[in-house]
Amino acid sequence: MKTFLADIIPKIQKFSKKLDDLTILTNHHWVSMGEISVSKTVYIFRTGGVLLLSENGIVSKGAWEYLGNDSILIESGNQTLLLKQAFVDDQIMALKLDGAEGFLFFINESKVGIELNSIQDVFKFLEKKYVETQVAKNSTIGLNTIPMHTESSPKESYDLIFGKHYKIKVSFVDGTEGEIFIGFTSRKYFFVHFTWGKTYCADKNECISRLYMSRKFRQ
Repeated sequence: MKTFLADIIPKIQKFSKKLDDLTILTNHHWVSMGEISVSKTVYIFRTGGVLLLSENGIVSKGAWEYLGNDSILIESGNQTLLLKQAFVDDQIMALKLDGAEGFLFFINESKVGIELNSIQDVFKFLEKKYVETQVAKNSTIGLNTIPMHTESSPKESYDLIFGKHYKIKVSFVDGTEGEIFIGFTSRKYFFVHFTWGKTYCADKNECISRLYMSRKFRQ
């Protein structure tokens, strides 16, 4: 089974449900993303420990068992795999194969609602569902609760990436620091997010708030 390295997992683990709620796992069609480009393998975890595997419509039987401590045992053919929950919700499941670096990814095809045809599609889906939503929520809350800070006067600047712009250094009372920018022509405010790079904001207050969240909480 193919595993994938995924930086997104640590960012979203706090949103994960628990496998001890077996209704999340059982009697759903979980499609493995491991070889999705060449074949479709569906895992159906039946109550009672029966595992049905459908590879391009050809069905075989195996077994599975929940071991507690967010771990499951899967038996299929000559293989027995010990898997540990990394992340699970109603739509996406990421399991860590004991001893492997990466993660096994599965999608619940009856609940995702959109086509996810590659592992990159899965990463983008999770990023939008959890990370971007949380940042937007934090930013909205933060608009009225921006920590006390000082701002430098706008300083005209130029570089090859942003072109001509104005730069404002922002220093918060808790020691957090960063910079916001104003486009020279567009007059739009933006800052540089650790993950997404250049990020535009509606106004200066929003820009300062999102800068603070980004630098303080890496969100």
